[in-house]
Amino acid sequence: MDDASQDHTGDAEGGDAEDLLRRALLDPESGAAVALRVDGLAVGEALTVIFHGRRDLGSIQTFVAGGGYGAGDAVTAQALLRVPCDLDLHNAATRAEAEELYAAQARALREALLAADTVLAIWRQALAELEDGAVGVDRSVELGLALPAHRLMPVALVAPERRLTVVPVCGARTLAEGRPPLGIACAQQDVAHIYPLPDDPERCLEDFQRRAAEHAHRLAEQLEHQEASVARFLELNGDVA
Repeated sequence: MDDASQDHTGDAEGGDAEDLLRRALLDPESGAAVALRVDGLAVGEALTVIFHGRRDLGSIQTFVAGGGYGAGDAVTAQALLRVPCDLDLHNAATRAEAEELYAAQARALREALLAADTVLAIWRQALAELEDGAVGVDRSVELGLALPAHRLMPVALVAPERRLTVVPVCGARTLAEGRPPLGIACAQQDVAHIYPLPDDPERCLEDFQRRAAEHAHRLAEQLEHQEASVARFLELNGDVA
């Protein structure tokens, strides 16, 4: 796996992009991968974006792993989060155009990660005020929750007292269309809702608490309805007997 390490102020353009493009996308073998590190994140700390291209797949897929992987580091499949924001270089008529497209698209994804992490840090502060500081960070690839959108990074906030998970999510589209649409998903075991990235976390948490309470009320009514139905059925069955 090739590597291009970047901090907050780094850029995907220039010689690095050309070298990565030469080694990864024009590799004579059937497939190749290139890594792009994003360091210095407030919540995520360090992430590694991996673009993986294979001729038989016909696409350059995007994965994000927690931690800063470098050249030669082994990454297991279990550590990779599939993010449906793939590179798309088909409009490049020349090598120079391909380099420009690659640099712009890699930068768009990096900016999305930075933006989501910055907002997640604000959410962590808002949650900490409600939870008396008991807010954890889950770096698992599998959260065990049904989410209404795709995850952007393997980083989530967890408020155990509220049984609440807060996750950056994104829309599925190629990076040729620019930075993907982003949001913050609040999720409990059986209820989830997405809020726009710029929304005020305190307002969103109040709204989600209301939604969760309404869901719990509807579920209680449904269970009561089912229990009444079963009771009536048993009465009928007893009458027949």
